[in-house]
Amino acid sequence: MEARPEVENTPAARRGFSGAQVALIVLVFIGVTIGATLWVARTYFFPQPFQPVQLSAQEDARLNAKLRRLDIGVAEPDAGDADSDWLRPEPYSEAGASREVRLSERELNGLLARDPQLAERVAVDLSRDLASARVLIPVDPDFPLLGGRTLRVAAGLQLAMQADRIAITLRGVSIMGIPVPSAWLGGLKNRDLVAEFGGDPGFWRSLADGIEDLRITDGQLVMQLRE
Repeated sequence: MEARPEVENTPAARRGFSGAQVALIVLVFIGVTIGATLWVARTYFFPQPFQPVQLSAQEDARLNAKLRRLDIGVAEPDAGDADSDWLRPEPYSEAGASREVRLSERELNGLLARDPQLAERVAVDLSRDLASARVLIPVDPDFPLLGGRTLRVAAGLQLAMQADRIAITLRGVSIMGIPVPSAWLGGLKNRDLVAEFGGDPGFWRSLADGIEDLRITDGQLVMQLRE
């Protein structure tokens, strides 16, 4: 019977990790775990405030002109009392009045940035037929489990014209990156709110009847009002 050759017992022939290698792997694993934990805590429980949109002087002046046309008061230095200037006797007329409302994504976020309560807590995105918002909501300190933390909430509304009538569809709501089930939203996810509630007199019907045309493109909202 032929004898088996002995396996050479050398470092190259032995398998497994040395003590130093095992210690290094453990340290790397601990470091990755700590880093991931800190990232999750900062992202989900202590998210950083949004960076408010800072409009240029030209953009700010253009937004103020749009707000004045909508009769929304705009505080400007050395502009005098705008309300007193507007409050003068004259006959009512719609001649030459524009029924179009046009706002860019930057203008919407710049307008939000003017409110100290919203500046670092709300951000709006305009893409094709979709208006999306991200909101940071502080939780009351006395609330169980989440008290004193900040919730990250995101939502999307599809706004488009269908058969000469505006359609507003709730695309969804997510909290802390987790989509809220449709059942928790009253079954309204992916349903046209105007078609659902616009059949009877009320807010949704009045809203739909007052809009001639509505378009949302990348970074632009254009709305045409009816007479």
